[in-house]
Amino acid sequence: MRKRWERRLFYAGVAVFVLSVLFPFLWVFLASVKGAGYLYGQYAFKLLVPAYSLENYVRVFAHHPFGRYLLNSLIVAAMTMLFSVAVASFAAYAVARLHFWGKSVFLGTLLAVSMFPQIVIISPLFLFMQSTGLRNTYPGLLLPYTVFALPLAIWYMTSFFSRIPRELEEAAQIDGASILQVLARIVLPLASPGLFTTAIIVFVDAWHEFFFALTLNTKQSMMTVPVGIAMFQGEFTFPWGEISAAAITVTIPIVFFVLLFQRRIVSGLTSGAVKG
Repeated sequence: MRKRWERRLFYAGVAVFVLSVLFPFLWVFLASVKGAGYLYGQYAFKLLVPAYSLENYVRVFAHHPFGRYLLNSLIVAAMTMLFSVAVASFAAYAVARLHFWGKSVFLGTLLAVSMFPQIVIISPLFLFMQSTGLRNTYPGLLLPYTVFALPLAIWYMTSFFSRIPRELEEAAQIDGASILQVLARIVLPLASPGLFTTAIIVFVDAWHEFFFALTLNTKQSMMTVPVGIAMFQGEFTFPWGEISAAAITVTIPIVFFVLLFQRRIVSGLTSGAVKG
C-alpha cells in the first residue's frame, strides 16, 4: 500500500514538473491561434476563447519574408554544425590521444573561451567583416559561429574519444591502417552518439543565435529567424499573435530534429557521463 502511494506521488510530481515546463509553450501556442480581439482585454488570460484560427500563421508568411528567414537560419546552422563537428573531430582526437604538457590547462582554456562574452569582440569583428566584404553573407556568420562553437565541441568530443579503448586502434594500425583510416573506420563510428549529441547542440545554438546575426547581417534578405522575428514589431504596434505563431513555427524543426535522433542523443549523453 505504501509503495503504491509512493508511486502515485512520484507520477504526480512528474506530471506537475512536465506541465510547468510545457506551460509556456502551450501559452505561446494558444496566443498564436487566437484572433487579435482575444489577445487583450477580458480574454487575455483565458485558455478558452470563443474562436480559434490560423490567421496569425498565414500573416507570418504573407506579410513577412519568413520563409527566407527560415532558409537563412537553416543554411547557417547546418554549415556551422558540419564545419564545427569536422574540425572538432580532428582536434578532439589529437587531444584525447596525445600526451603533452598543459593538457588539462588547454582543456580548461577551451571551456573558458566558450564562455567569452560576444559583445567584447563585436566592434573589431564588425570592422573586419566590413573590410573583407563578408557582411550580409553566409560566411560572415559562419566564421564567428564556428569560432564560438568549436571550444565546446572539442570539449565534448574529447571526453567521448577518451573512452574508446586504445587497443582497438593499435590492432588496426598493426594490420596496416593509417591514422586517418583508424579515425574514419573505428573511432568515429564508435563515437557516433557523441558526434550526434555535439552536432545537435551546435545546430541549436546557431539556430537561436541573435547578437551576431543582428549586427552583421542587416539586409532583410539575409536575416535569420531570431532577427526577423524581432523586426515584426512596428513603431506603434506589437503583433503578439504573429510573433507567437513565428515562435511556434521556429520551434517545430528543433523538436522534430531532437525527436528524430533522441536515441542517439540519450546514448551520447549517457556514454559521456559514464567512464568506460
